[in-house]
Amino acid sequence: MSDRPQGFDTLQIHGGASPDSATGARQVPIYQSTAFVFRDANHAAALFNLQEVGYIYSRLTNPTVSALADRINALEGGAGTVCCSSGHAAQIMALFPLMGPGRNIIASTRLYGGTVTQFSQTIKRFGWSAKFVDFDDLAALEAAVDDDTRAIFCESIANPGGYITDLDAVAGVANKVGLPLIVDNTSATAWLCRPIEHGATLVVNSTTKYLTGNGTVTGGAITDSGKFDWSASGKFPSLSEPEPAYHGLAFHPALGAMAFTFHSIAVGLRDLGMTMNPQGAHYTLMGIETLSLRMEKHVANAVKVAKWLEADPRVDHVTYAGLESSPYHDRMARICPKGAGALFTFAVKGGYEACVKLIDNVKLFSHVANLGDARSLIIHSASTTHRQLSEAQQIAAGAAPNVVRLSIGIEDADDIIADLDQALTAATA
Repeated sequence: MSDRPQGFDTLQIHGGASPDSATGARQVPIYQSTAFVFRDANHAAALFNLQEVGYIYSRLTNPTVSALADRINALEGGAGTVCCSSGHAAQIMALFPLMGPGRNIIASTRLYGGTVTQFSQTIKRFGWSAKFVDFDDLAALEAAVDDDTRAIFCESIANPGGYITDLDAVAGVANKVGLPLIVDNTSATAWLCRPIEHGATLVVNSTTKYLTGNGTVTGGAITDSGKFDWSASGKFPSLSEPEPAYHGLAFHPALGAMAFTFHSIAVGLRDLGMTMNPQGAHYTLMGIETLSLRMEKHVANAVKVAKWLEADPRVDHVTYAGLESSPYHDRMARICPKGAGALFTFAVKGGYEACVKLIDNVKLFSHVANLGDARSLIIHSASTTHRQLSEAQQIAAGAAPNVVRLSIGIEDADDIIADLDQALTAATA
């Protein structure tokens, strides 16, 4: 094979994988092993000293999980990727080398409700904090940065409303203030958006969603662009200063573009233990093989359903950025040129009660707290995923009480529309 760059469809099948050297197995084997035998004492010492790359213990590294990490890294265009147990774990692991007691992050107001809770409540237990800002207001974003800020965080396509972040503009602010930009790419996947190409430092994914695509396993991934200078400002001592647990190794001076990735394995997974299991990694590897095919169908269905809903008199409004009426439609062409994804909300005339009736009357849609499945999914965010937020926070996040979130699957689009039609009839009768 030539050295020419491979296309996305090729990488989603072959990235991070080759026939098994021991057996010739074509599919990546499930290495269901806790530990791996060392060649000799010197080999073991070299692995533990980070002088040699290899496998020690599956909390740290595992061949199946490593194959998945390499495949995601190829799709995202990063320097290195680490897989972990869930999307939420990926967010904590992304922040872990950057933060310390008293430090803060600047986060978009348009985030998944669980992320808002993680950032507004849970990270306080680490002595961290978050400031929430409307990322369409770049002046407010820059003004929120202070001497203790260590990262800027947003979603490429925000859950639940399908809002598309202007990553180029936000990255411009991040570069100006010398901070890493972390982008959650779960709703878009690398097929729709490559945040690193728009200036992101780190990309996190919940592999639970579109990457696996079938609602079977949870997982997360953190991809590092390898482009951020962790030593320039003195704000990231975990990466730039000697690490006592590795005999004074300074990760960034020693490892350069791979510093964040190696730190996330050698310190993050070692001490936080947010490990992905190899069988889960295997399921996700198989799911990614059809990612582009599924995403193309997801998007085509979402466009058709959103247009139908927008024209329906029982619907107040639809948030889908793929509609020409959306204020973010022009942004889609720059950030997500292949489409606006398949996640969006619509407001039902009749408010909260009508939304509840709608949920109770769908037949094809599955009422679950998930997204990115091959099946069409529905949920009333204000009473479930965003229930813990105040009404003002719900509205800011795109999960107002009169709004229903849809994750459009890959069924026949006419069947999806027919189910929504009969459920809306029951909800608004």
